Amino acid sequence: MTSDRTGLAAVLAAARNAAPVDSLDVVARDLRARFGARYVSFLFVDVVGGHLLRVSDMAGSSEENRTKRVPLAGSGIYDKVLRSQKPVREEEDGQGQRVLAPVTNRGDAIGVLELFLDAVTEDVLAQIEEAAHALAYIIVTDRRFTDLYHWGNRTTSVSLAAEIQRQLLPSAPSCDAAEFALAGALVPASDIAGDTYDYSLDSSALHLSVTDAMGHDVNASLIATLVVNASRGARRAGAELAEQARQMHQALLDHGNSTFATGQVLRIALDGSRAQLVNAGHPGPLRLRDGAVEEVALHIDMPFGFPPQGSYRVQDLDLRPGDRLVIFTDGVQEREAATVDLPGLLLQTAAEHPREVVRAMVNAVADAYGGNPPKDDATVLCLDWHGPRGEARRPRS
Repeated sequence: MTSDRTGLAAVLAAARNAAPVDSLDVVARDLRARFGARYVSFLFVDVVGGHLLRVSDMAGSSEENRTKRVPLAGSGIYDKVLRSQKPVREEEDGQGQRVLAPVTNRGDAIGVLELFLDAVTEDVLAQIEEAAHALAYIIVTDRRFTDLYHWGNRTTSVSLAAEIQRQLLPSAPSCDAAEFALAGALVPASDIAGDTYDYSLDSSALHLSVTDAMGHDVNASLIATLVVNASRGARRAGAELAEQARQMHQALLDHGNSTFATGQVLRIALDGSRAQLVNAGHPGPLRLRDGAVEEVALHIDMPFGFPPQGSYRVQDLDLRPGDRLVIFTDGVQEREAATVDLPGLLLQTAAEHPREVVRAMVNAVADAYGGNPPKDDATVLCLDWHGPRGEARRPRS
Protein backbone atom coordinates (compact mmCIF):
# COMPACT_ATOMS: atom_id res chain seq x y z
CA MET A 1 0.00 0.00 0.00
CA THR A 2 1.29 3.49 -0.81
CA SER A 3 0.33 6.78 0.83
CA ASP A 4 1.85 8.84 -1.97
CA ARG A 5 -0.65 11.60 -2.86
CA THR A 6 0.84 11.86 -6.34
CA GLY A 7 -1.09 8.66 -7.03
CA LEU A 8 -4.26 10.74 -7.18
CA ALA A 9 -2.86 12.85 -9.98
CA ALA A 10 -1.86 9.66 -11.78
CA VAL A 11 -5.35 8.17 -11.58
CA LEU A 12 -6.90 11.40 -12.81
CA ALA A 13 -4.57 11.35 -15.78
CA ALA A 14 -5.40 7.70 -16.43
CA ALA A 15 -9.13 8.39 -16.20
CA ARG A 16 -8.81 11.26 -18.68
CA ASN A 17 -7.14 8.91 -21.14
CA ALA A 18 -9.68 6.13 -20.64
CA ALA A 19 -12.98 5.81 -22.48
CA PRO A 20 -15.84 7.45 -20.55
CA VAL A 21 -17.38 4.05 -19.77
CA ASP A 22 -14.06 2.80 -18.32
CA SER A 23 -13.09 5.68 -16.03
CA LEU A 24 -14.80 4.15 -12.99
CA ASP A 25 -12.79 0.96 -13.52
CA VAL A 26 -9.59 3.01 -13.67
CA VAL A 27 -10.39 4.73 -10.38
CA ALA A 28 -11.31 1.41 -8.72
CA ARG A 29 -8.08 -0.26 -9.85
CA ASP A 30 -6.05 2.64 -8.48
CA LEU A 31 -7.80 2.52 -5.10
CA ARG A 32 -7.32 -1.24 -4.82
CA ALA A 33 -3.64 -0.90 -5.71
CA ARG A 34 -2.91 2.05 -3.42
CA PHE A 35 -4.87 0.94 -0.36
CA GLY A 36 -5.17 -2.82 -0.75
CA ALA A 37 -8.96 -2.55 -0.87
CA ARG A 38 -10.70 -5.92 -1.18
CA TYR A 39 -13.26 -4.31 -3.45
CA VAL A 40 -14.44 -0.87 -4.49
CA SER A 41 -17.97 0.02 -5.49
CA PHE A 42 -19.90 3.13 -6.44
CA LEU A 43 -23.55 3.79 -5.65
CA PHE A 44 -25.59 6.35 -7.59
CA VAL A 45 -28.31 8.45 -6.02
CA ASP A 46 -31.43 8.08 -8.17
CA VAL A 47 -33.15 11.09 -9.73
CA VAL A 48 -35.76 11.36 -6.96
CA GLY A 49 -33.23 10.86 -4.17
CA GLY A 50 -35.08 7.91 -2.67
CA HIS A 51 -32.68 5.07 -3.54
CA LEU A 52 -29.07 4.25 -4.22
CA LEU A 53 -28.17 1.93 -7.07
CA ARG A 54 -24.89 0.01 -7.01
CA VAL A 55 -23.63 0.06 -10.59
CA SER A 56 -19.88 -0.23 -10.32
CA ASP A 57 -18.56 -2.93 -8.01
CA MET A 58 -15.20 -3.70 -9.52
CA ALA A 59 -14.23 -6.90 -7.80
CA GLY A 60 -15.22 -9.49 -5.30
CA SER A 61 -18.99 -9.15 -4.98
CA SER A 62 -21.96 -10.97 -6.44
CA GLU A 63 -24.01 -9.93 -9.45
CA GLU A 64 -26.91 -9.37 -7.06
CA ASN A 65 -24.91 -6.75 -5.14
CA ARG A 66 -23.75 -5.08 -8.33
CA THR A 67 -27.30 -4.11 -9.22
CA LYS A 68 -28.84 -3.89 -5.76
CA ARG A 69 -31.24 -1.05 -4.99
CA VAL A 70 -30.70 0.43 -1.54
CA PRO A 71 -33.52 2.54 -0.05
CA LEU A 72 -31.91 5.73 1.20
CA ALA A 73 -34.38 6.40 4.01
CA GLY A 74 -33.32 4.32 6.98
CA SER A 75 -30.18 3.06 5.23
CA GLY A 76 -28.03 4.18 8.13
CA ILE A 77 -24.47 4.69 6.99
CA TYR A 78 -25.31 5.70 3.39
CA ASP A 79 -27.81 8.29 4.57
CA LYS A 80 -25.29 9.56 7.12
CA VAL A 81 -22.60 10.07 4.47
CA LEU A 82 -24.91 11.98 2.12
CA ARG A 83 -26.35 14.15 4.90
CA SER A 84 -23.03 15.02 6.52
CA GLN A 85 -21.00 15.11 3.29
CA LYS A 86 -18.13 13.59 5.25
CA PRO A 87 -16.43 10.17 4.97
CA VAL A 88 -17.52 7.49 7.43
CA ARG A 89 -15.76 4.31 8.46
CA GLU A 90 -16.95 1.36 10.50
CA GLU A 91 -15.58 -1.98 11.68
CA GLU A 92 -16.73 -5.08 9.79
CA ASP A 93 -16.82 -7.82 12.46
CA GLY A 94 -13.11 -8.49 12.45
CA GLN A 95 -12.94 -8.33 8.64
CA GLY A 96 -11.30 -4.93 8.46
CA GLN A 97 -13.07 -1.64 7.90
CA ARG A 98 -15.63 -0.28 5.50
CA VAL A 99 -15.11 3.30 4.29
CA LEU A 100 -17.74 5.39 2.54
CA ALA A 101 -17.10 8.84 1.07
CA PRO A 102 -19.49 11.29 -0.63
CA VAL A 103 -19.04 11.80 -4.36
CA THR A 104 -20.19 15.40 -4.72
CA ASN A 105 -19.43 18.27 -7.08
CA ARG A 106 -20.47 21.85 -6.20
CA GLY A 107 -23.32 20.61 -4.06
CA ASP A 108 -24.49 17.96 -6.55
CA ALA A 109 -24.54 14.75 -4.48
CA ILE A 110 -23.91 12.16 -7.20
CA GLY A 111 -23.45 9.14 -4.99
CA VAL A 112 -21.22 7.28 -2.54
CA LEU A 113 -17.83 5.62 -2.96
CA GLU A 114 -17.49 2.44 -0.88
CA LEU A 115 -14.31 0.48 -0.05
CA PHE A 116 -13.46 -2.46 2.19
CA LEU A 117 -9.91 -2.38 3.59
CA ASP A 118 -7.91 -4.26 6.20
CA ALA A 119 -6.92 -1.07 8.04
CA VAL A 120 -7.60 2.64 7.67
CA THR A 121 -5.37 5.44 8.94
CA GLU A 122 -6.33 9.11 9.05
CA ASP A 123 -4.05 9.73 6.08
CA VAL A 124 -5.70 6.97 4.05
CA LEU A 125 -9.14 8.32 4.98
CA ALA A 126 -8.13 11.78 3.76
CA GLN A 127 -6.86 10.32 0.48
CA ILE A 128 -10.07 8.37 -0.06
CA GLU A 129 -12.08 11.55 0.52
CA GLU A 130 -9.85 13.30 -2.01
CA ALA A 131 -10.31 10.47 -4.52
CA ALA A 132 -14.11 10.63 -4.10
CA HIS A 133 -14.02 14.34 -4.82
CA ALA A 134 -11.91 13.70 -7.92
CA LEU A 135 -14.33 10.95 -8.99
CA ALA A 136 -17.17 13.49 -8.92
CA TYR A 137 -15.32 15.66 -11.44
CA ILE A 138 -14.62 12.61 -13.61
CA ILE A 139 -18.31 11.65 -13.64
CA VAL A 140 -19.45 15.21 -14.39
CA THR A 141 -17.07 15.26 -17.35
CA ASP A 142 -17.79 11.76 -18.64
CA ARG A 143 -21.58 11.80 -18.42
CA ARG A 144 -21.65 14.09 -21.45
CA PHE A 145 -20.41 11.18 -23.56
CA THR A 146 -22.24 8.09 -22.28
CA ASP A 147 -25.66 6.94 -21.06
CA LEU A 148 -24.04 4.90 -18.25
CA TYR A 149 -24.71 7.58 -15.66
CA HIS A 150 -28.25 8.21 -16.89
CA TRP A 151 -28.91 4.50 -16.42
CA GLY A 152 -27.23 4.52 -13.05
CA ASN A 153 -29.58 7.07 -11.49
CA ARG A 154 -32.80 5.42 -12.68
CA THR A 155 -34.44 2.82 -10.53
CA THR A 156 -37.72 2.61 -12.50
CA SER A 157 -38.68 2.39 -16.18
CA VAL A 158 -39.04 5.71 -18.02
CA SER A 159 -41.83 6.59 -20.46
CA LEU A 160 -41.33 8.80 -23.50
CA ALA A 161 -43.02 11.71 -21.71
CA ALA A 162 -40.75 11.23 -18.69
CA GLU A 163 -37.67 11.08 -20.95
CA ILE A 164 -38.63 14.43 -22.51
CA GLN A 165 -39.36 15.90 -19.10
CA ARG A 166 -36.06 14.80 -17.56
CA GLN A 167 -34.04 16.25 -20.42
CA LEU A 168 -35.54 19.64 -19.54
CA LEU A 169 -34.19 19.55 -15.99
CA PRO A 170 -30.74 20.86 -15.04
CA SER A 171 -28.00 18.24 -15.29
CA ALA A 172 -27.27 18.76 -11.58
CA PRO A 173 -30.24 18.92 -9.20
CA SER A 174 -28.22 20.82 -6.57
CA CYS A 175 -25.70 23.65 -6.56
CA ASP A 176 -23.64 25.40 -3.88
CA ALA A 177 -21.96 28.79 -4.21
CA ALA A 178 -20.67 31.43 -1.82
CA GLU A 179 -23.95 33.36 -2.01
CA PHE A 180 -26.45 30.49 -1.97
CA ALA A 181 -27.23 26.79 -1.89
CA LEU A 182 -30.12 25.28 -3.83
CA ALA A 183 -31.67 21.95 -4.71
CA GLY A 184 -34.61 20.76 -6.77
CA ALA A 185 -36.57 17.52 -7.00
CA LEU A 186 -39.49 16.22 -9.03
CA VAL A 187 -41.80 13.27 -8.37
CA PRO A 188 -43.46 12.40 -11.71
CA ALA A 189 -47.12 11.46 -11.89
CA SER A 190 -48.32 8.16 -13.34
CA ASP A 191 -48.90 10.09 -16.58
CA ILE A 192 -46.42 12.96 -16.78
CA ALA A 193 -48.01 16.34 -16.07
CA GLY A 194 -45.36 18.74 -17.38
CA ASP A 195 -43.58 20.05 -14.28
CA THR A 196 -40.07 21.49 -14.62
CA TYR A 197 -37.58 23.46 -12.58
CA ASP A 198 -34.49 25.26 -13.83
CA TYR A 199 -31.61 27.37 -12.58
CA SER A 200 -28.56 29.11 -13.99
CA LEU A 201 -25.76 31.18 -12.53
CA ASP A 202 -23.94 33.98 -14.29
CA SER A 203 -21.39 36.56 -13.11
CA SER A 204 -23.98 38.84 -11.53
CA ALA A 205 -27.20 36.90 -10.92
CA LEU A 206 -28.86 33.62 -10.07
CA HIS A 207 -31.80 32.70 -12.32
CA LEU A 208 -34.53 30.31 -11.14
CA SER A 209 -37.79 29.03 -12.55
CA VAL A 210 -40.53 26.51 -11.79
CA THR A 211 -43.22 25.78 -14.38
CA ASP A 212 -46.26 23.52 -14.58
CA ALA A 213 -47.62 22.81 -18.08
CA MET A 214 -51.27 22.05 -18.72
CA GLY A 215 -52.27 18.49 -19.47
CA HIS A 216 -50.65 15.11 -19.09
CA ASP A 217 -48.29 12.71 -20.82
CA VAL A 218 -46.38 13.64 -24.01
CA ASN A 219 -48.49 16.71 -24.76
CA ALA A 220 -47.66 18.23 -21.38
CA SER A 221 -43.96 17.47 -21.92
CA LEU A 222 -44.06 19.22 -25.31
CA ILE A 223 -45.69 22.31 -23.76
CA ALA A 224 -43.04 22.25 -21.04
CA THR A 225 -40.36 22.02 -23.73
CA LEU A 226 -41.67 25.19 -25.37
CA VAL A 227 -41.89 27.24 -22.19
CA VAL A 228 -38.56 26.10 -20.72
CA ASN A 229 -36.58 26.65 -23.90
CA ALA A 230 -38.22 30.03 -24.48
CA SER A 231 -37.10 30.94 -20.97
CA ARG A 232 -33.55 29.73 -21.56
CA GLY A 233 -33.28 31.40 -24.95
CA ALA A 234 -34.35 34.77 -23.56
CA ARG A 235 -32.13 34.40 -20.50
CA ARG A 236 -29.07 33.46 -22.55
CA ALA A 237 -29.67 36.43 -24.82
CA GLY A 238 -29.48 38.71 -21.79
CA ALA A 239 -33.19 39.61 -21.70
CA GLU A 240 -34.60 41.24 -18.59
CA LEU A 241 -37.12 39.33 -16.50
CA ALA A 242 -40.21 40.93 -18.08
CA GLU A 243 -38.97 40.10 -21.59
CA GLN A 244 -38.13 36.55 -20.53
CA ALA A 245 -41.72 36.10 -19.29
CA ARG A 246 -43.10 37.65 -22.48
CA GLN A 247 -41.18 35.24 -24.66
CA MET A 248 -42.38 32.27 -22.59
CA HIS A 249 -45.95 33.51 -23.03
CA GLN A 250 -45.51 34.15 -26.75
CA ALA A 251 -44.02 30.71 -27.39
CA LEU A 252 -47.22 29.09 -26.15
CA LEU A 253 -49.45 31.52 -28.05
CA ASP A 254 -47.58 30.73 -31.26
CA HIS A 255 -48.03 27.01 -30.63
CA GLY A 256 -51.81 27.44 -30.40
CA ASN A 257 -54.27 24.75 -29.27
CA SER A 258 -55.09 26.64 -26.06
CA THR A 259 -51.89 25.55 -24.32
CA PHE A 260 -50.76 27.23 -21.13
CA ALA A 261 -48.43 26.80 -18.17
CA THR A 262 -48.26 28.35 -14.74
CA GLY A 263 -44.88 29.34 -13.39
CA GLN A 264 -42.58 31.59 -11.43
CA VAL A 265 -39.39 33.11 -12.84
CA LEU A 266 -36.83 34.73 -10.54
CA ARG A 267 -33.68 36.79 -10.91
CA ILE A 268 -31.55 37.35 -7.78
CA ALA A 269 -28.60 39.75 -7.93
CA LEU A 270 -25.55 38.14 -6.32
CA ASP A 271 -24.54 41.44 -4.73
CA GLY A 272 -27.79 41.37 -2.74
CA SER A 273 -29.12 44.56 -4.33
CA ARG A 274 -32.38 43.09 -5.66
CA ALA A 275 -34.43 39.94 -6.01
CA GLN A 276 -37.25 39.99 -8.56
CA LEU A 277 -39.99 37.59 -9.57
CA VAL A 278 -42.71 37.10 -12.18
CA ASN A 279 -45.70 35.06 -11.00
CA ALA A 280 -47.82 33.52 -13.77
CA GLY A 281 -50.77 31.94 -11.96
CA HIS A 282 -48.57 29.84 -9.69
CA PRO A 283 -48.84 28.95 -5.95
CA GLY A 284 -47.00 31.39 -3.71
CA PRO A 285 -43.61 30.27 -2.35
CA LEU A 286 -42.90 29.62 1.31
CA ARG A 287 -40.19 31.52 3.17
CA LEU A 288 -38.46 30.37 6.35
CA ARG A 289 -37.04 33.31 8.29
CA ASP A 290 -35.93 33.41 11.92
CA GLY A 291 -37.72 30.19 12.79
CA ALA A 292 -41.08 31.12 11.26
CA VAL A 293 -42.65 30.00 7.96
CA GLU A 294 -44.88 32.26 5.91
CA GLU A 295 -46.32 32.26 2.41
CA VAL A 296 -44.91 35.08 0.30
CA ALA A 297 -47.80 37.28 -0.88
CA LEU A 298 -47.57 37.95 -4.62
CA HIS A 299 -49.55 39.63 -7.35
CA ILE A 300 -50.93 36.93 -9.65
CA ASP A 301 -50.77 37.31 -13.43
CA MET A 302 -52.42 34.89 -15.83
CA PRO A 303 -50.56 31.72 -16.84
CA PHE A 304 -48.14 31.76 -19.77
CA GLY A 305 -50.06 31.26 -23.01
CA PHE A 306 -53.43 32.24 -21.53
CA PRO A 307 -55.00 35.11 -23.54
CA PRO A 308 -55.84 37.90 -23.11
CA GLN A 309 -52.72 38.96 -21.23
CA GLY A 310 -51.04 42.29 -20.62
CA SER A 311 -47.43 42.78 -19.62
CA TYR A 312 -46.20 40.55 -16.83
CA ARG A 313 -45.48 42.40 -13.60
CA VAL A 314 -41.95 42.18 -12.25
CA GLN A 315 -42.26 42.12 -8.48
CA ASP A 316 -39.61 42.78 -5.87
CA LEU A 317 -39.02 39.84 -3.55
CA ASP A 318 -37.97 40.45 0.05
CA LEU A 319 -34.97 38.12 0.39
CA ARG A 320 -32.48 38.52 3.22
CA PRO A 321 -29.32 36.62 4.20
CA GLY A 322 -30.36 33.54 6.17
CA ASP A 323 -33.70 33.15 4.38
CA ARG A 324 -34.84 29.83 2.95
CA LEU A 325 -37.25 30.05 0.00
CA VAL A 326 -39.25 27.05 -1.26
CA ILE A 327 -41.05 27.17 -4.62
CA PHE A 328 -43.32 24.30 -5.59
CA THR A 329 -46.00 23.20 -8.02
CA ASP A 330 -49.61 22.50 -7.10
CA GLY A 331 -48.96 18.75 -7.20
CA VAL A 332 -47.39 19.15 -3.76
CA GLN A 333 -50.79 20.21 -2.38
CA GLU A 334 -53.42 18.43 -4.47
CA ARG A 335 -55.60 15.49 -3.45
CA GLU A 336 -53.85 13.03 -1.15
CA ALA A 337 -50.79 15.31 -1.00
CA ALA A 338 -52.90 18.02 0.67
CA THR A 339 -52.29 16.17 3.95
CA VAL A 340 -48.56 17.01 3.77
CA ASP A 341 -47.64 19.73 6.26
CA LEU A 342 -45.20 21.80 4.19
CA PRO A 343 -44.56 24.49 6.85
CA GLY A 344 -44.00 21.76 9.43
CA LEU A 345 -41.51 19.98 7.18
CA LEU A 346 -39.68 23.25 6.60
CA LEU A 347 -39.30 23.73 10.33
CA GLN A 348 -38.23 20.12 10.90
CA THR A 349 -35.51 20.36 8.23
CA ALA A 350 -34.37 23.89 9.10
CA ALA A 351 -30.81 22.74 9.91
CA GLU A 352 -30.47 20.57 6.79
CA HIS A 353 -29.00 21.33 3.37
CA PRO A 354 -31.60 22.13 0.65
CA ARG A 355 -30.92 18.63 -0.78
CA GLU A 356 -32.46 17.12 2.33
CA VAL A 357 -35.34 19.60 2.37
CA VAL A 358 -36.53 18.70 -1.12
CA ARG A 359 -35.95 15.00 -0.45
CA ALA A 360 -38.10 15.19 2.69
CA MET A 361 -40.87 17.02 0.85
CA VAL A 362 -41.09 14.78 -2.22
CA ASN A 363 -40.87 11.68 -0.06
CA ALA A 364 -43.73 13.00 2.07
CA VAL A 365 -45.80 13.55 -1.08
CA ALA A 366 -44.98 10.04 -2.34
CA ASP A 367 -45.88 8.54 1.05
CA ALA A 368 -49.20 10.39 1.02
CA TYR A 369 -50.16 8.35 -2.06
CA GLY A 370 -49.45 5.08 -0.27
CA GLY A 371 -46.78 3.89 -2.70
CA ASN A 372 -48.88 4.62 -5.80
CA PRO A 373 -47.71 7.16 -8.40
CA PRO A 374 -49.04 10.67 -7.64
CA LYS A 375 -52.00 11.92 -9.67
CA ASP A 376 -50.03 15.06 -10.54
CA ASP A 377 -46.32 15.89 -10.82
CA ALA A 378 -44.88 17.27 -7.58
CA THR A 379 -41.90 19.61 -7.88
CA VAL A 380 -39.95 21.45 -5.17
CA LEU A 381 -37.10 23.95 -5.53
CA CYS A 382 -35.39 25.09 -2.32
CA LEU A 383 -33.03 28.06 -2.08
CA ASP A 384 -30.90 29.09 0.88
CA TRP A 385 -29.82 32.69 0.41
CA HIS A 386 -26.54 33.42 2.22
CA GLY A 387 -26.08 36.91 0.81
CA PRO A 388 -23.15 38.59 -0.94
CA ARG A 389 -19.69 37.10 -0.54
CA GLY A 390 -17.96 38.12 2.65
CA GLU A 391 -21.15 38.60 4.70
CA ALA A 392 -21.64 36.54 7.82
CA ARG A 393 -23.90 33.61 7.12
CA ARG A 394 -26.04 31.23 9.08
CA PRO A 395 -24.62 27.72 8.57
CA ARG A 396 -27.07 24.94 7.73
CA SER A 397 -25.09 21.73 7.51
